[in-house]
Amino acid sequence: MTAADAKTDKPPFVHESSYVDEPSTIGNGTKIWHFSHVLPNCEIGENVNIGQNCVIGPDVHVGSNCKIQNNVSVYKGVHLEDGVFCGPSCVFTNVNNPRAEINRQSEFLETRVKRGTTIGANATIVCGHTLGAYSFIAAGAVVARDVPDHALMAGVPAKRIGWMSHAGAKLGDDLICPIDGTEYEETENGLKAKDK
Repeated sequence: MTAADAKTDKPPFVHESSYVDEPSTIGNGTKIWHFSHVLPNCEIGENVNIGQNCVIGPDVHVGSNCKIQNNVSVYKGVHLEDGVFCGPSCVFTNVNNPRAEINRQSEFLETRVKRGTTIGANATIVCGHTLGAYSFIAAGAVVARDVPDHALMAGVPAKRIGWMSHAGAKLGDDLICPIDGTEYEETENGLKAKDK
């Protein structure tokens, strides 16, 4: 168990300028900062940090130990697993062909962000895709397809330009993490740590 997985008895903190609509569940140790709004039927895990001017929901699941930086909207259809980092002003969409005068709420697509993923500042995640575990989306990238586990994605549209370790280091050709020495191997879903 890592420090991030540790349980806490601290109740959630919601800044007085923010709103949490009922029914929603906010886990212990979670902090919701200035001018943010959690809409109904959201489930937010433990030890989550939601920055300033964020909107979550409705009907959104945010796992434990996530960090959602300032100016991020996590719309209906987006599912964040544990340990996801959403950089400042990153963008999630939830419909592919919006029009202001046409209601397309029945066409919302699911976007799943798997455990440990990092999304850089101002990146855009087009709906209907899965971001693999511990993938890393570079600042300003536009993701318009599924992302393999541990993939380093950059550009418009985003393409894989390398691999990232669980510890957040870019991997060389040997696929060994320079931070903690973990060895990785390629699979049909991306990378995975080799069994020791």
